[in-house]
Amino acid sequence: MYSSDIDNLQTELSRLVECAEETEMKINPGKGRAVSFTKARVKERIRYYFRDQLILDASSLKYLGITLRSDQNWADHVN
Repeated sequence: MYSSDIDNLQTELSRLVECAEETEMKINPGKGRAVSFTKARVKERIRYYFRDQLILDASSLKYLGITLRSDQNWADHVN
């Protein structure tokens, strides 16, 4: 992932924080996870923050009943 992509995503997260504060919307960043989808070996984990709270990373997640893995392997979902 390019550093400009990482910076852009963090910028958008910061804008989301501002929007949530303006509209008095409560967002619990502790319930969210960051997953990077790639077949490449990841040498260093990318860190994203919501306010000052680190968004934890995960190797997989379930979305609309589909298990998505960071290495793009479908074994968990198929099983």
